[in-house]
Parts: sequence; C-alpha cells; structure tokens
Amino acid sequence: MILGAAGQLGRELAQLLRGSELVCLTRADLDLHDAAAVTARLVALAPAAVVNAAADNRVDAAEADPRDAIAVNALAVAAIARACRASDAFLVQPSTDYVFDGRTTKPYTEEDRPNPLGAYARSKLAGELLARTLAPRCAIVRVAGLYAAGGSRSKGGSFVDRVIARARAGEQLRIVADQLTAPTYARDVARTLAALLPRWVRGEAPGGTYHLTNAGACSWFEFASAALELAGVPATIEPVSSAALGAPAPRPAYSVLANTRLAARGEPPLRPWRDALAAYLEGE
Repeated sequence: MILGAAGQLGRELAQLLRGSELVCLTRADLDLHDAAAVTARLVALAPAAVVNAAADNRVDAAEADPRDAIAVNALAVAAIARACRASDAFLVQPSTDYVFDGRTTKPYTEEDRPNPLGAYARSKLAGELLARTLAPRCAIVRVAGLYAAGGSRSKGGSFVDRVIARARAGEQLRIVADQLTAPTYARDVARTLAALLPRWVRGEAPGGTYHLTNAGACSWFEFASAALELAGVPATIEPVSSAALGAPAPRPAYSVLANTRLAARGEPPLRPWRDALAAYLEGE
C-alpha cells in the first residue's frame, strides 16, 4: 500500500511497482486527519507493507499554525503504525533532513542525534519516533529536497520547475545561497525503495533508519543555477542569505545526509545530484 500516492515520491514508487498487488491511496481516498478512519482502512485491507509517502510539507505555514503538520506528520503516523503492528505489516516512513539543526560541516549519519529547528521539522521527528515505537517492523527513510515531475501540489510544483518557469517569464530570481543540502530526484529514492521493500517484508534486510539522497552537496543557489544551465535557460540569479529572504520557519544551514547504512548493506549509492538533475530535465 502506498499512502500519499499522488505526491512526488508516491507517484514515482507507484510507477515502479505497477503490475504488483498494489493499493494506492491519495488524499481524496483517505483523510489522514481522521486517525480512526486511517486505522480502520488499513486494518481492513491488511497490507503486507505500507509506504506512507503522505506528508504536510508546508514548512512556513506550520510555523504559524502547526496543527495540520502535527495531524498528518505525527498523529496519522501513529495510527498507521498501530495498524501495521496489528496486521504485522512492514512500515516505510519517509522523513526529512530538516530533523537536524545544521550546526555542523560534515554529512549527518543515521546515528547522529536529531535536533529540529521548526514546527514542521518537529512534527516529522515526532512521526519518526511514533513509527519506531508503535510499529515493530519499520524503516525510517530520510530524504532531502525532493523533486519530481509534477512537483509538490502544496508548493505549486517542484523547485526545479518553478525556477525554470520564473526565469522564462523574466522574473527576478533571488535564491538562498547559505543552505547546503543534497537535492534528490524522487525517482532515485523510489528505485532504491522498490529494491529494498521486498527484502524488508521478508525479513532479509534490517529495518531502522536509512538516509537516501543523491550524492554530493550544493546550495539552493547552486542547484538553481545548474538547473537553468542544463535546461539552456539564460537568467541572472541573485544569491541571498537566509536572513535576507526572511522565511518564517528556520531551516538548517547544513543538512547533507550521509547514506551510511545503504553503503553498509552493499547497496548501490544514489547517483550525484547533478547527474540526477540532468536526467530529470531529460525526462529520464
């Protein structure tokens, strides 16, 4: 079962798992604000595995009013985890690089202690803790800066598509240059999950926390510049600081994730972020 099947990761994973016995539920199919309905639906369907790709990722909106973020990113996860425990289903719970505070200069491993800065990040960490506590068979999968065709509905498309569209429209581009991360193509995460999921379900690979991001690191300014260069769209971008941008929610200055457990399992690493970006722009 894929929850949040209309989102970036959910869509990509559903495409890869076509032909298997798969139930895809979107926000229209199941309201994650209704924890009782979530539990009842999952217990009735009794899936072997649940990938909860649903999330409220409106980072700045959560800072003003965290109730939706808490409901979807934490309380709904608790309901999903309880249902997975009841049916012995394996739960895959995606999370975010934002659970870290960014007060370092080396990539975070799965063993590093989270310290979220804002309301959205706290709701995602709460979801991690609830999933681990309530679902004995569980994998937490932290990703960063996801993008995919169609983008995020709540954000009006992917970061890449928005930057290119604004450049083509002749808009002034001001992109934050002091936040380093590893922007990640959702298709690459989905491919890795599709490979790991059967092994997790059969107990051939351990659960726990995994970091899944494209290799390397860049600022959002560097990422936007690369997107425009690879797309052949001329534009002038102004690099700005986080302080100058004045976003309501704090964000980590450094949130690069080391994919340590993936490497320890002997799994192939995700490709470098620039290669993934080029493939995305080519429609691959």
